Amino acid sequence: MPAIRSTRTKLLGRGLAVATALPLLALAACSYGSDAKDDNPAAEVAAGAKKIDGLDSVKIGYFGNLTHATALVGNQKGFFQKELGATAAKYQVFNAGPSEIEALNSGSIDIGWIGPSPSINGFTKSEGKSLRIIGGSASGGVKLVVNPKKVKSLKDVKGKKIATPQLGNTQDVAFLNWAAEQGWKVDAQSGKGDVSVVRTDNKITPDAYKSGSIDGAWVPEPTASKLVAEGGKVLLDESDLWPDKKFVITNIIVSQKFLKEHPKVVEAVLRGSVETNEWINANPDDAKASANKQLEADSGKALPAEVLDPAWKSIQITNDPLASTLNSEADHAVKAGLLEKPNLTGIYDLALLNKVLAAAGEDTVDDAGLGVK
Repeated sequence: MPAIRSTRTKLLGRGLAVATALPLLALAACSYGSDAKDDNPAAEVAAGAKKIDGLDSVKIGYFGNLTHATALVGNQKGFFQKELGATAAKYQVFNAGPSEIEALNSGSIDIGWIGPSPSINGFTKSEGKSLRIIGGSASGGVKLVVNPKKVKSLKDVKGKKIATPQLGNTQDVAFLNWAAEQGWKVDAQSGKGDVSVVRTDNKITPDAYKSGSIDGAWVPEPTASKLVAEGGKVLLDESDLWPDKKFVITNIIVSQKFLKEHPKVVEAVLRGSVETNEWINANPDDAKASANKQLEADSGKALPAEVLDPAWKSIQITNDPLASTLNSEADHAVKAGLLEKPNLTGIYDLALLNKVLAAAGEDTVDDAGLGVK
């Protein structure tokens, strides 16, 4: 395995949802996602490679967002497949967390890159039996972008129509919490209130913005930069709301059943993840191009430079799950009226990640007291 540098968060440009159903919400209807294209020569199985634990394949989910850069690049460059040998990496792409959690619960995927809110709620809804968070991936890359002709300041957001990717996803929770902190009342389920929350697929949010059906959006990259390219203005970067400007936006989850039955496969994926993160930070320009190439393979369209470049600079990548911020995000969901106070003890199992990091001579990461006892 190539040498792995520090697991501390690094800026990409320089060197980088609420689940199933919330206990109080019905699941927003959504398909599981689409299969990613399988034409990447870097992902081909090496001659003589062996299956891990005799397993034919592992099913991996991620979003078509730059905040999922580890999964995008690890897929496109073949880092995961290299570690998995003859156990094939199969991929599915999702719009938001609730649908990915549904896929994890059904067995349609085994491992996923996903946001904190769906992780929290998938864990709590199953009474701690469905998933574990096994690693970190990214911080940052989320912005409130508005139509500057209609919204001049933060207080002007009141009374406007603001898009989020899906009912109960990580950005939805963040925006509802922020609105509550402004003293505004919003019904979480309907999105109606002092500000209107319009749940909109990231793929169509730019068109909704152009048509005037929304006044802005609280969204991850690259959607935020797409809106800016359409004349939108960044009114707020969510990183500015967090201590040290760091918060978990993407982590890695696994089905508990799959973790128990195939720990060697999970460890292989984590090795691939850590190697990918190292390569991204060592090769930022090449990594940016790789992520864009995978986005094109998945969606049929690459990002133009005016969208890709600013989006990439705003995202930090890290192996650390930033576990202390997960508790804060859970509190945000509670404050917004989306969730009853959860017991998150046992949501993390970082043993395999720390094994990978220790083998590379790197510092291990902390679960903030929320690990398996």
